[in-house]
Order: sequence, then C-alpha cells, then structure tokens
Amino acid sequence: RCWPHAMMLARCSRTVASASSRRLSKAFLSSEAGGSTMTLNFNLPHETIYAGASVKQVIVPGAAGEYGVTADHVPLVAQLKAGVLQIIHEDGGEPEKFFVPGGFSLTHENSTTDITCPEAVKFDDIDGAVVSSEYEAAKAAFGSAEDGSVAKAEAQIDMEVYRAMGGAVGITLA
Repeated sequence: RCWPHAMMLARCSRTVASASSRRLSKAFLSSEAGGSTMTLNFNLPHETIYAGASVKQVIVPGAAGEYGVTADHVPLVAQLKAGVLQIIHEDGGEPEKFFVPGGFSLTHENSTTDITCPEAVKFDDIDGAVVSSEYEAAKAAFGSAEDGSVAKAEAQIDMEVYRAMGGAVGITLA
C-alpha cells in the first residue's frame, strides 16, 4: 500500500536531482563561473555594514566548518560560530576581516548572501591585551558564579567568545 508514496518520493528525488544538476552545470560549465561577483548584505541589529555590495567571495565561519561563497553558489542556510568572516572584494586585494561572535548566513539562488550577526568587530580593531583581560574577567566570573545560574552561563559564553577572538589574533587563552 506504500507504492503511491514511493513513486511520489522517487519523482521528488528526480526533480531535486535535476534542479541540482542544472545549478552545478551553470556553476561549473559557465564561462563566467569564478570570475563573476556576488551580492553581499551584512547586517547587525544596530548597523548595516554592507547593503547590496558587489564582492568576489565571502569566507564564512560556519558552525559546521568554514566555507567560501562565490557567485552561483547553491542556496544555503548556515549558523555561524564565533570566528573570522572574510570579505574578498572585486579588486582581489587583502580580504576585509571581521570577528563575529555567531549569527546566520543565508545564500540565495540569485548569488546574494545575507549575513546577520549580533555584533562584528573589524579585525584590525581587536586589541589582544583587552581580549586577554576580558577573558580573565569572564573566567573569574565563571568560577565564582553558582552552578546552573544565568551568571555562570553568561560567563561561559563570554569565555568562549573571547577564546575564539584571541585565537583569531594569535593569542592562546586557557
């Protein structure tokens, strides 16, 4: 009695496979693949960093691993982990780097990627001494907070973010 459902599943699978195949062909066989640009929207709750910017590539610190997005990338929704977001502009110079504590990335089929983060700090603005000091303060707060309390959870989050930020600028925090 499952036969109609199996046929429907097979039809859906063929449709998805066919659409994926068309996208892959477009990305890999196009003479413009790799040379074209994508559109970037990069937003914080209190500031828009880029709106409709034309860029060559964005390297995203995804929770499942770092990945790059270029024009004609397959649609993708990803949670970001604390790490370095890199924007490679059309001129091909040094990537513009931001430290982000997390967030989300949504890549659309039309070569547009939306990145939303609670905060972002330009990589060049990170002071290693301040990161170390704030990490130690968070570590002390964690040690003195009551188990299971909101204060302990907040201190743990702070420690993880400062550890990631320290790692991004070459400081090992333990």
